[in-house]
Amino acid sequence: MNQQKIPATVITGFLGAGKTTMIRNLLTNAGGKKIALIINEFGDLGVDGDVLKGCGAENCTEDDIIELTNGCICCTVADDFIPTMTKLLEREQRPDHIVIETSGLALPQPLVAAFNWPDIRTQVTVDGVITVVDSAAVAAGRFADDHDAVDARRAEDEALDHESPIEELFEDQLTCADLIVLNKTDLIDAAGLIRVRDEVASRTVRKPVMIEARNGEVSAGILLGLGIGTEDDIANRKSRHELEHEDGAPHDHDEFDSFVVELGPIADPAGFVEGLKGIISAHDVLRLKGFVDVSGKPMRLQLQAVGSRIDHYFDRAWTPSEKRATRLVVIGLHEMDQDAVRAAIEALA
Repeated sequence: MNQQKIPATVITGFLGAGKTTMIRNLLTNAGGKKIALIINEFGDLGVDGDVLKGCGAENCTEDDIIELTNGCICCTVADDFIPTMTKLLEREQRPDHIVIETSGLALPQPLVAAFNWPDIRTQVTVDGVITVVDSAAVAAGRFADDHDAVDARRAEDEALDHESPIEELFEDQLTCADLIVLNKTDLIDAAGLIRVRDEVASRTVRKPVMIEARNGEVSAGILLGLGIGTEDDIANRKSRHELEHEDGAPHDHDEFDSFVVELGPIADPAGFVEGLKGIISAHDVLRLKGFVDVSGKPMRLQLQAVGSRIDHYFDRAWTPSEKRATRLVVIGLHEMDQDAVRAAIEALA
């Protein structure tokens, strides 16, 4: 029996914060550690898994990357996560470290609590929970129309509740954090960064360490080896959802919807991206991500959008065994008009 517990790092964060990019950087600079990666994708297209499987890190092969696509990991802990962990721990060659990327809609608290499951607790410990924040989004006020006004009203009357579901999710992810990574700081100025720090700090009573990052570039020495044992402190990090549902009623994420749009080859990728910006703005799409088949190009174009900001680059060549196609996951609030969004995207092809 292995007497030393395997450390596990939980990486959470709002939609498009840069979790996958940070993990990709981590895998390629892990100093020889053998890492097993569990990815909880939201939606029907395993984009994050495809991105990470293509990073070519010797210490994290395709066999070490496990995707959970049956729903939010915090809602399917017993059905998906625990069996996955059990199989991972039964491997003859066990990993040195486990990294878990939650979906942008997941609550980390139920996941951390699952590490107290008897068969897991004796073999794995939560090294730490890392929450990644999109600094540019926070600086642009993505979580309230007027944060100052909301804070002033709260100070006058603590009974008032001005949070949207997105705000509550953002705060819950901060509440569970051992380390907060303020990502994309290159997209804001110094004054904006100060505002982001103040905003994030105001969202949680606990005061975890905050660090700054660009393009998810954070040393593995900072991300791994925190040694927190977060599962022992989970009672002090309850989310609002947990407090509201302590009577045993389940929580869900019905306020969010996702769907996949599949298209053929795109002849004008620049025009396609510009068209997507308009669609995102018109229909208040929260997140859009996927791959584009560009006509005449051997490389696959990866596309990631948060709000109207779209990052795109050729990540790797299409392989002979895969079908070339344009596949995009669209994520938005429940009232999003899926038919209208789909039709608008299809019209760009």
